Amino acid sequence: MQKRCSCGELMTMKLRTVVYSGKVEIDNVPIFSCSACNRSEVSPGVKPDLTGLIGQLGSKPDKQSFLFNEWNEWADLLVEVYAKDKRLQSQMLEEHLDARINKLLDLLIVAKSLGDEAWMNEIQKRLSQISRRFILT
Repeated sequence: MQKRCSCGELMTMKLRTVVYSGKVEIDNVPIFSCSACNRSEVSPGVKPDLTGLIGQLGSKPDKQSFLFNEWNEWADLLVEVYAKDKRLQSQMLEEHLDARINKLLDLLIVAKSLGDEAWMNEIQKRLSQISRRFILT
């Protein structure tokens, strides 16, 4: 996973820890990093969920830590792929992405058949997190 940096070089995606307010550690956040100019930026596809999490913490949070992949489906998929290969390669990501979408759609069918609105909403949220990655990147 790469994108072009404002300096002209390629930025690679990595899973990093974001520290908020000097007290809160948020692990496994997808970040684009440029080795040429040391610029880093949160992946646009996860930024709304990261800012939402930070917003819930308030301006004076207690010391704590979070696994961002428990808040965002795309980050969770990246963690899963990275655990298997230690690299974030596009082909492997696409294979896992297809499988994850199919799994979520199957779960959505089950949730609908049970009439479980809360579960359906959760699955739809997870699907939108994955699709947002394509819209915003």
